Amino acid sequence: MTATPPSRPVSPRRKPEAGDRDRYFSRLAQERPDIAMCRATTLVSRSIDEELSGHGLTVAQHLVLKMLHDVGPCSQQELSTQLRIDRSVMVGCIDGLEDSGLVRRERHARDRRAYAVTPTPEAGPALAAAEGGVPRLLDRAFGALTAAERRTLSQLVGKILDVS
Repeated sequence: MTATPPSRPVSPRRKPEAGDRDRYFSRLAQERPDIAMCRATTLVSRSIDEELSGHGLTVAQHLVLKMLHDVGPCSQQELSTQLRIDRSVMVGCIDGLEDSGLVRRERHARDRRAYAVTPTPEAGPALAAAEGGVPRLLDRAFGALTAAERRTLSQLVGKILDVS
């Protein structure tokens, strides 16, 4: 007669169900908002990248064009601060936009030591084309949420970012 090996003790907190592994992330995301937010950001970023790839723009470049359109010429430092894009990333972003003919650097009107990033006439149509995809992007990224839930999410994220 062969002896049966002793069964492994199961932690009282752990439920040894067959589908436990399949539900791990669901549980983790509910317990840890930091992880849930990080993973959600990845999903949203992928949606943005998919939408913008057809327009030859990065997320940062799209944000820069939008800010320049909305507020006018800005220094790279202003763009970096307002859009919360690291300064080292901003340099490459502006270089790419300049190489594409969408912006140019000019002496800043109020600060002769700085340069203002100014949109070219080609920036308007490029921005309009990218903005045309925003409704699709929002539906793809936030399709599981109702309009009211999207507003609540925006308010909560704004609170985390201290922009409310």
